[in-house]
Amino acid sequence: MNKVDYAQIFVSMLAIVNPLLGIPMFLSVSDSMDSAHRRRAARATAITVSVVLATSALAGAFILGLFGINVMDFSIAGGILVLLMAVNMLGARGDSGARLSADERLEATQRQSAAIVPLGVPLLAGPGAISMAIIVADLSDSIRHKLTIVAIAALIGLLTYATLRAARGISRLLGVTGMNIVNRIMGLLLAAVAVSFIVTGVQRLFPILGPAPATATAAASPNPQ
Repeated sequence: MNKVDYAQIFVSMLAIVNPLLGIPMFLSVSDSMDSAHRRRAARATAITVSVVLATSALAGAFILGLFGINVMDFSIAGGILVLLMAVNMLGARGDSGARLSADERLEATQRQSAAIVPLGVPLLAGPGAISMAIIVADLSDSIRHKLTIVAIAALIGLLTYATLRAARGISRLLGVTGMNIVNRIMGLLLAAVAVSFIVTGVQRLFPILGPAPATATAAASPNPQ
């Protein structure tokens, strides 16, 4: 894999985590906190996101194997899950597909650890993000690839921290309309990624459906003379 491939993975994972999605809840949770406590809460959320994504990338395939699930099957299931989330985001639903129930949202405002659960997990590092981390980590068996995915997870954590630290300013700048526009753009990106996951999973399960080999394509093409 080259730098362009990893850039695409980064953009895809960032789109599905979507730190902007956590701004409304973070503002609600941290409303009564002073600056130091808000900073610690933002750091706790960012660390949670990074750790969950990195752990999924490193150990996700092994955990799936314990349940007799291979990554090819999981790629299709994960693609469908991401596609459903993308459809909700294209509809500019603020919760991106109701990642949290009403009871979870209410509990979040009453818990000191809300920055970790449910803000870090499952609002930001939810099932879709975990699925994506597992799937992209399986694209190569090399240690370098795994470490690169971990580095991407760490970078997304840093961006999450920066976003939450600037939550009030971003909320005032974008407003509801701006947030909806961003959600739609992220949803469009995720829809394309989801279709790619599903197609890749189907082709790996049924190789006959894969693209024709280059040699066969060349042989079948008409002679240019």
